[in-house]
Amino acid sequence: MHTHPAPETEFVTAWKVACDGGEGALGHPRVWLVIPEETGWIDCPYCDKRFVHRDADKAPAQG
Repeated sequence: MHTHPAPETEFVTAWKVACDGGEGALGHPRVWLVIPEETGWIDCPYCDKRFVHRDADKAPAQG
């Protein structure tokens, strides 16, 4: 069975972030992502890297 490493998670302070895969020429086209305040995180549609806004940790749990 082949397992894949878990996607990277980055904690950020901005609500709008850019992702290019971080691999130089081996990455992906740069995309700008806006983190929804409702969830506090967003995944890159190319590389699945998760961007979590630092203030999301301070919000009360939903549910």
